[in-house]
Amino acid sequence: MTGRSEPPNGPPENPEGGEDEYRSLVFDESFIRSARMQEFSAQERMGEHARAVRTLPEPVAPAGHGSRAAIVLVVLIALAFATAVYIGFRNPYPQPVPRRAEPLRTTVVPLAPRAAVPAGSPERLYRAAPLSGFRIGAEGINFPSVRRTQNFSDSQITTALATVKDYLVESSLNPDVLTGQVRRPVEQLLDPDQRGQFERSLSSPADDGLHAATGWLVRFDPAQVELADPQIRVQGTLSYTEDGAGTLEVVSDHTFTYALRPADGPRKEDGASLFTVRRELHFRFDREDLRLHRLELRTAHVQAGPQSCSAGATGTLRPLLAGERADDRGPAATDPYASGRPAAALCGTLAPLGATPSGAPPRTPQDPQALREFRPRP
Repeated sequence: MTGRSEPPNGPPENPEGGEDEYRSLVFDESFIRSARMQEFSAQERMGEHARAVRTLPEPVAPAGHGSRAAIVLVVLIALAFATAVYIGFRNPYPQPVPRRAEPLRTTVVPLAPRAAVPAGSPERLYRAAPLSGFRIGAEGINFPSVRRTQNFSDSQITTALATVKDYLVESSLNPDVLTGQVRRPVEQLLDPDQRGQFERSLSSPADDGLHAATGWLVRFDPAQVELADPQIRVQGTLSYTEDGAGTLEVVSDHTFTYALRPADGPRKEDGASLFTVRRELHFRFDREDLRLHRLELRTAHVQAGPQSCSAGATGTLRPLLAGERADDRGPAATDPYASGRPAAALCGTLAPLGATPSGAPPRTPQDPQALREFRPRP
């Protein structure tokens, strides 16, 4: 067979040499239907070419390899934890040693009057100099100007002063504390190391410089005296200073004047008398005390009168009331040859209110000689 074969459906419509010059390039419908269409896959299209990425077979782990890796991980974690603990115990910076509070040292001096105790109404007695300038209650306990120190901020100093004021109010002005009904408001402000000494001082007071209850607080025997006027007069000062890098010291020096009368006698309007207690207290604070609103009472120097020298003001104060006189007995006898702790045997003389030596300037309540002329009694 020579020449071109005819399409299945016969020769094309336009014979050779016709008008369609593109006749040789056009496929008619019968040719297209007779063509076999085949779509090759991607792998068939690639043919003999190598793959760009090959999938490697997964390695087979030898038996026991996973368990050994877990053991190694646990050991590493344990070593890291042990190292951290060791470094914590071997801290190159020294840790501060907890400081224990020292026992309170007390000195209680009774002040004996030279004559009979004056009587009168509380209002008239309080008008005498220098009491006319005293304030009432907590208003007489005022803060000094506060400036930060090298290691304590303004707020820390203010906290210390506020704690001392709370202690003075509870131990000197609280009527329930003054009459011995409660002690908890005072005790809860003390450092825990001093609370045992405080309890022993109130339950078993002694004139040994350590266990005088009147060194911690002002307390009267409610069977003997009562307040004739609840408005106690107060005057004094507060000061502070830094005592080392970690402690702050506060000193309070206040005079408290009480109007008293007999508890079981007739309640005459002019039957009251005055009783004065001057308390010079030294407090110490560390940062833990400031945080917990507590204090350490280091020393207490108390002068109280009118009393007899033989009163022995260790458990309660024993005021001489209107019209009474001090006895002629001096301080309790002290044997220097006796063993044990020596007893304090001090007594002072109470100067009348407003009395000053001839030609001397008037004395202020802050002057140590303002309320008494102190000298040992024979």
